[in-house]
Amino acid sequence: MGDAVMKLYHYFRSSTSYRVRIALYLKGIDFTPHPVNLLKSEQRSADYLAINPMGGVPAIGHGDFILSQSLAIIDYLEQIHPAPALYPADPKDRAAAQQIACVIAEDIHPLINMRTQKYLAENFGVDDAAKMAWYRHWCVNGLRAVETMIARAGRAGLCAFGDTPSVADICLIPHLYSMRRFDIPLDDFPVCTKIEKYCIGLPAFQLAAPESQSEAPPDLAPIHGRKSPLLRA
Repeated sequence: MGDAVMKLYHYFRSSTSYRVRIALYLKGIDFTPHPVNLLKSEQRSADYLAINPMGGVPAIGHGDFILSQSLAIIDYLEQIHPAPALYPADPKDRAAAQQIACVIAEDIHPLINMRTQKYLAENFGVDDAAKMAWYRHWCVNGLRAVETMIARAGRAGLCAFGDTPSVADICLIPHLYSMRRFDIPLDDFPVCTKIEKYCIGLPAFQLAAPESQSEAPPDLAPIHGRKSPLLRA
């Protein structure tokens, strides 16, 4: 692989893709983006299924090595490009950061992603209002656990573990983006939103944001920090 430029197969609004973009920019790894339009079902094309048999994003190509699943990709980036580290050095803190990342990536996201929402509608006749109730339930319950875990670890500074972003923040910020996108109030999560306020000011997070991607609609406005219309007078 050597100096092979990494290829990133992603969708601009996908929170899993957003995680990997953050990690790439934090580490300063050069990559070539390859947009996969989920709304046009490009993820189900034969060419893309040859890259990722699960038909999801993100995936990376590094020389002849292909890898999908955001947490696996982030771990790979950590191994091939150790600095700056995306995992705390202390074993307990490292495990706690991974725990938070897993809650978001494995417990919350699979229940709220586009594929799940589509299946609920097509196979169980779930209407938009019920889908949104489902989405809010899993988002809020999961984030409540994350808020508690960050506080319990007792390592929060500007980020979840100290003052530099870790895998926990890399997963947290895209999840908060999704919640804001669907106008889910975040007033009950002061620890998470304090971290969000700091992270979205960092260049890596700004470059990775959905609105910064070349294929994003030109009028796509930033969502982080937006006050939910549900909370406006």
